[in-house]
Amino acid sequence: MHRRTPLRAAAAATLLLLPLAALPASAAPLPVPAEAGAAPVTPNDETLVQLFQWNWNSVATECEEFLGPNGFSGVQVSPPQEHVVIPFAEGGNHPWWQDYQPVSYKLDNTRRGTAEEFADMVATCRDNGVRIYVDAIVNHMTGDGDGVGSAGTAWAKYDHPDLFGDGTAGYSHADFGPCYEEITNWNDKEEVQNCQLVGLADLNTADPRVRDQIKRYLNGLVDLGVGGFRVDAAKHVPEAHIADIFADLNTVPGFGGTPRVFHEVYGDATVPYTAYAPYGQVTNFDYQRDLAGKFKDGNISGLAQLPNYGGLTSGQATVFIDNHDTQRYHPTLTYKDGDRYHLATAFMLAHPYGTPVVTAGYDFGTNVTEGPPNIGTVGGNPAGWITEDTDCSTGDWVCSHRHPTVAGMAAFRASAGNAGLTQRATDGNGRLAFDRGSRGFAAFNATGSAWNLTADTSLPDGTYDNAAGGGTATVSGGRVTVQVPANGAVALHVDAECEGDCGGTDPVVPDDELSAVVHTNWGQEVYVVGSTPALGSWNPHQGVKLSTDATIYPTWAGTVTIGADTEWKLVKVDGSGNVQWESGSNRIGPATSVTWNNG
Repeated sequence: MHRRTPLRAAAAATLLLLPLAALPASAAPLPVPAEAGAAPVTPNDETLVQLFQWNWNSVATECEEFLGPNGFSGVQVSPPQEHVVIPFAEGGNHPWWQDYQPVSYKLDNTRRGTAEEFADMVATCRDNGVRIYVDAIVNHMTGDGDGVGSAGTAWAKYDHPDLFGDGTAGYSHADFGPCYEEITNWNDKEEVQNCQLVGLADLNTADPRVRDQIKRYLNGLVDLGVGGFRVDAAKHVPEAHIADIFADLNTVPGFGGTPRVFHEVYGDATVPYTAYAPYGQVTNFDYQRDLAGKFKDGNISGLAQLPNYGGLTSGQATVFIDNHDTQRYHPTLTYKDGDRYHLATAFMLAHPYGTPVVTAGYDFGTNVTEGPPNIGTVGGNPAGWITEDTDCSTGDWVCSHRHPTVAGMAAFRASAGNAGLTQRATDGNGRLAFDRGSRGFAAFNATGSAWNLTADTSLPDGTYDNAAGGGTATVSGGRVTVQVPANGAVALHVDAECEGDCGGTDPVVPDDELSAVVHTNWGQEVYVVGSTPALGSWNPHQGVKLSTDATIYPTWAGTVTIGADTEWKLVKVDGSGNVQWESGSNRIGPATSVTWNNG
């Protein structure tokens, strides 16, 4: 399989590159309807996951085996329309951003699968209570040049003669513009919304015929059962055109109502977030920057009451800790930061502000244009290198939603619903606990040491499973006493109260059993190494080796005897004997459940 092959230098047309030279242009906007038809707002108890660049079969499997059973209600998938195939003369993976340059609106074939596989994915996810949100591109088509798309359709910039594969509709030069230059003045709203974004052929959405083709594409997806859209580069389409395109889409089979919509908008003084709020939810990058920065710095104690970032109310905002763009081009806090990233994600799911999207994708290393892991070319398939099936037990795929700190939090959010938030405790800058009405209690510890917490709570007396990493906690007399792990969380909710055997279907860990969450590279093993002979006397190769398998990874487990005063650490050892020590201070004393300390 071809993975992490260095790419040759290429001009990556991403949405976050700085604008190049352009000329202002004007366009005649539609009048904004007096009663703009906004798509229904996603309920407060929803949790979405972006499965970035996963193939259709893998998304279907994930809906059936994990997302549906664990309370995740929506999946954002990569664009399903025919895309360009960027050639590389000397090998190298096809970049991720090629999928954001449409050749046609045909679903026949992308590197993620066929139209039949896409339809099966939508149906499978719907049957498991999970909506598919398509990343919809309505602003532009391809960039410069010409070629053959992923489904075999010939194209050239401004020339897309067969949009649906039946010869009934196409785009020619007159369907683009009216500005055929790149954006250069980002303080000029007319230019931002009518000129070309990083050289991509900007559709003239002022033309009703162009909007009709876009609506035909979107309605075709809805008729298959697609339940929502993330509108790529919505900021670059005038609001009135967005209003018209999304005002009267078809009813979603199985779920009912029109599709739920959220718009990608980098809000600023020129084009504020609130300009698009009447037409669906809006991606809140102000939230993303603030939350990610504060969790990275361990400065979270003031986050109980959040502002309406950028003027967006909770019902108007879609929130995230990172997405496929920010983790590559503005990486404040990403999967590469380990525990603190997962802690921030769990907090996002516990706090009632906005509709959260958890990001899962693949490890791109240092190559920000790297495409997804793949099986190489397939004979007769023009889509380039074909995306492999996702395997969360390898280091190639990043399955953040399955991390123990995150995996149970969709159920917590669903249980808390619209319950209000009451702050219950802080300790310095890095610790915070709050209630969600009488439905839930959550505590977050963004420090390197455990937090022994006793706090008031409105949660009914009882013993509860911890949705944020395992274990249990007991509420008695309106107070909860619990140890919150370093860079970890405790989240209790009324739908996870223990009855009889606490722990539910989770494995019961005996006193000498250690469960450790450790993400490893292929070939690495995990050892417990410490100050006693039983733990190797600090020799990594003589410590106690833990084990894992595909059903529990990234959890490693084993029988380990650790005395009350024994100092120890987790260590990764690969097949060549190379050693990687857990960072931070030595651990002291026994434990049943820990997470690798990234410092």
